[in-house]
Amino acid sequence: MSYQTEAKLEENMIKQLINQGYEPVKIPNYASLITNFRSQINLFNEKKLNGYPLTDNEFNRLLTTIEGKSIFHSAKILRDKQIIERDDGTQVYIELLNTRDWCKNLFQVTTQTTVTGKYENRYDVTILINGLPLVQVELKRRGLDFKEAFNQIQRYRKHSYKGLYRYIQIFVISNGMDTKYFSNSDGDILYGFTFFWSDEKNKIITNLQEFTETFLQRCHTAKMISRYMIISDAGKSLMVMRPYQVYAVEALVNRALETKNNGYIWHTTGSGKTLTSFKTSQILANEPSIKKVFFLVDRQDLDSQTTEEFNKFQEGSVDSTDRTDVLVKQIRDLTSPFIVTTIQKMANAVKNPRYASDMEKYKDERVIFIIDECHRSQFGKMHTDISRHFQNAQYFGFTGTPRLLENKSQDGRTTADLFEKCLHTYLIKEAIRDGNVLGFSVEYNRTFSAKIDEGDQTKVQGIDTEEVWMHEDRLNLIVDDILANHERKARSKGYTAIFTVDSIPMLVKYYKLFKEKDHDFNIAGIYTYGANEESEGNDEHSRDSLEKMINDYNEMFGTNYSTHTWDGYFKDVSKKVKSAQIDILIVVRMFLTGFDSKTLNTLYVDKNLKYHDLLQAYSRTNRVEKSTKPHGNIVCYRNLKENTDEAIRIFSQTDSVDDVLMKSFEEYLAMFHDALDKVKGMATNPEDVDTLESEEDQKAFIEWFRHLSKILVRLKTFSQFDFGPDQLHIDSQTYEDFKSKYLKIADRTRRDVEKTSILQDVDFELELMHTDRINVDYIMNMIKNLNFDDKSNMTNDLRFIKEEMDRASDPELRLKVDLIKGFLDKVAPHLSDDDSVVVEFEKYKEKVREEEIDEFASNVELPRDSLKTFIHEYEYSNLIKQAEISDKLKMGFLKKKKLIPRIKTFIIEHTKRFA
Repeated sequence: MSYQTEAKLEENMIKQLINQGYEPVKIPNYASLITNFRSQINLFNEKKLNGYPLTDNEFNRLLTTIEGKSIFHSAKILRDKQIIERDDGTQVYIELLNTRDWCKNLFQVTTQTTVTGKYENRYDVTILINGLPLVQVELKRRGLDFKEAFNQIQRYRKHSYKGLYRYIQIFVISNGMDTKYFSNSDGDILYGFTFFWSDEKNKIITNLQEFTETFLQRCHTAKMISRYMIISDAGKSLMVMRPYQVYAVEALVNRALETKNNGYIWHTTGSGKTLTSFKTSQILANEPSIKKVFFLVDRQDLDSQTTEEFNKFQEGSVDSTDRTDVLVKQIRDLTSPFIVTTIQKMANAVKNPRYASDMEKYKDERVIFIIDECHRSQFGKMHTDISRHFQNAQYFGFTGTPRLLENKSQDGRTTADLFEKCLHTYLIKEAIRDGNVLGFSVEYNRTFSAKIDEGDQTKVQGIDTEEVWMHEDRLNLIVDDILANHERKARSKGYTAIFTVDSIPMLVKYYKLFKEKDHDFNIAGIYTYGANEESEGNDEHSRDSLEKMINDYNEMFGTNYSTHTWDGYFKDVSKKVKSAQIDILIVVRMFLTGFDSKTLNTLYVDKNLKYHDLLQAYSRTNRVEKSTKPHGNIVCYRNLKENTDEAIRIFSQTDSVDDVLMKSFEEYLAMFHDALDKVKGMATNPEDVDTLESEEDQKAFIEWFRHLSKILVRLKTFSQFDFGPDQLHIDSQTYEDFKSKYLKIADRTRRDVEKTSILQDVDFELELMHTDRINVDYIMNMIKNLNFDDKSNMTNDLRFIKEEMDRASDPELRLKVDLIKGFLDKVAPHLSDDDSVVVEFEKYKEKVREEEIDEFASNVELPRDSLKTFIHEYEYSNLIKQAEISDKLKMGFLKKKKLIPRIKTFIIEHTKRFA
């Protein structure tokens, strides 16, 4: 088949961009980039410079200020004015980007810039704004998997995106037919966080020509960078908004500025509503016609990380108390147009006569309320109270599960009754299609044979349902089932689970049963207790039960919490679930709304759920992570099938649940058998893989075995799974042997980089093959979640991380143990929460790397620069040129013969250690 070449694809794109108003410019190398930046920044700041371009010294001062920073800090610098001292002693403000009038920036496009870092790299298409490379496009010819372009960018990021290339904000990858975009970052970028662009109706735009026409239209590109990127201080990260988020913000802002009407956004749970609503609030707060914007959150919906992010924006704005002091102080401050607070505090403020005079000032002012998770009943209850104080207010809500006629609130109202018009929708079936959230694999387990309608207490027919649900035999049955199957659900403990139960007494019973059993899972429980709750009929007060659970937790993790420090316990539990240190967290209602964790992949359910409560709870499990997490696992110990199907139909606005629910075990098993037949059709047994001579046959084997492995990942999450020939038609040893052949081809392909091969374009998904829980990602995730400002708990946390590393069997991690321990001992204790762990670890790693090279080069009497060259060549090509090493060693033959194997081993292990 004849495909359009990559060069032709690039040529057509350049022509299109020029026709769209981009100025073509030739930038063959990095020196030319600097020269062009100087001329563009002078032109862009012509008025500020009063016709006097920056002199050599002045331009060098600017470069010193902006060059060589992290991507996170470069993104901040890009959006700030830079104060430069002129040669005559005066100061001038240099602007790098016009973030208000997007079209007034200077737009250029260049192609095939060659930059030498560790290796020589040539970039396909670079979009420059005011001379800075802000958008980088990598292309692959039609017919190839465009993930290869993504992998190429990852290599460039590691080897040559330095200097001004740290200002790249957005990457675009395309093979002509499929096109996606994603933001730059200092840390790892997962392929799951690449996005298709779409139109307002959520119809995705995949074709490069249409993408260039819409997304890369000059003003739109600058607008995306200026308005629709988020710089997260909490995570020291850069994010770009997805198309449905952009359209929602646009629709809401237009509604607010052009009308006096209300409105709401219906975006499915897990699609980033809080970020969208927060960004909308910031934009509206900058409008002169609007006096104040109140961003209201329900504290019950927030995890500790989200709370910390809000409090970094406004200190004390969100906490677990109902004290309104901070809120009223902000309301009094006429210079504070944007206030973040909880629904609970606002309810106090509007009802308490003590604050009436403060509220009175805004009675007729233009005030906007933006309510996150507006389906919650709290806002409905307080709407009347707010309306009394704010006569000229507009209300905008965000929800993933609106109150519709089927699930209207207790007072009979729907979301539309409070907020009028739905301004934009993005439903769960669309989010799953786009890969922005995962689907659900739901298992229903019967725990007793009596026929009762679990949702209708009037039809129980005299059965004491409380006695049935709480019966020890039943609870034991469920605990045994969870313990028997959790490891496969959690991918060898790489993920974590929440177990939601009916009541606090049930939670306490379950916790005790788990504690009595023999297992190695970390299990915790959390709930809120009443100070004066009724304890009649219970063995102990629920606070006493929780105190015992917290004591177990302290022993497990070396912490020092109690019910007196419940807030600290809550925050720590939240962090440890996110880093998969807690295997199963038992809850009643907590963590079932608003809690976002990529490592959470399973929900066990022993309570009745329906409508919005059901979908909210299920959606804790469906955050996109990597290919080892194919879907969210839901295990129901109640008959929730009708409730599940009904909730999905309502909130997907569809008659079919197939778009949201994953296939059954039997369907995946049939798919596995089909893929296995294809593999065995090419190679009857693993040894036959070696006889596949043509690259076309090898590629076919790779693709079918990779497909087989993906289905196996899904099958392993089911409790019916049994790795044996009776069920799978293949035993585990034969599968492992086939896997070894797959990995052998992958290794050989990586080594043969100088050879033109169709296998170079294959994506070897090796992460699917590996299940070690304690790996590099797991350890780095724990380090990122450390509370560096809490020095009292820091020692225990660092000790725990080191103990985890000592137990690791992952070969990649074993190579890095000393390196990571050195970072924990020498650098981590001196960091604060404002520092980026990723950036600081990379600095430390580079320092240790240079020291190790210096020491080894000296020991083997090899020139340091030569050793570095050999290392770089091996990193790039997996080749070690023994003859060249021999030439650089100035010594006798016997000594050379002894040292060369030692040098080769060092190069290989050093590269793996610092990869």
